[in-house]
Amino acid sequence: MKKVVYPGTFDPITNGHVDLVERACRLFDHVVIAVADSSSKNPLFDLQERVDLCRDVLQHLDNVEVKGFNVLLAHFVEEQGAQAVIRGLRAVSDFEYEFQLANMNRALLPHMESIFLTPAEHLSYLSSSLIREIASLNGDVKQFVPAAVEAALKEKFSR
Repeated sequence: MKKVVYPGTFDPITNGHVDLVERACRLFDHVVIAVADSSSKNPLFDLQERVDLCRDVLQHLDNVEVKGFNVLLAHFVEEQGAQAVIRGLRAVSDFEYEFQLANMNRALLPHMESIFLTPAEHLSYLSSSLIREIASLNGDVKQFVPAAVEAALKEKFSR
């Protein structure tokens, strides 16, 4: 079985993330969405909320599993028995960091491959941080995120 891990903070999951997961599902038998704890980034949603949102949004995909993690990615990939990680590239500016990360991961876990996927062109400008900012200012994000995420953002910012 070919298994891949798609790591990220997913704070929140966007339509761009969903697009990449759907692409990965066509390439691999099993896709593990690895939601990073990332408490140092001060996420808007806590780990369990992000895991739950990802599960809700991706439930239409039979070969996807969502798990939270707070260990070194290389260790998580090894625990999952995965052969590769998926990383999204939205723009050329993402490449330098992702290239460095891929080389470091390969140094830590030599058999782990990094696979770079690009989202559909109409989704390439989306980022979770932009979505959070728009939502925090009472902007309409429904075209950028699944309905469950839009509702969760409205609830979070109505407090």
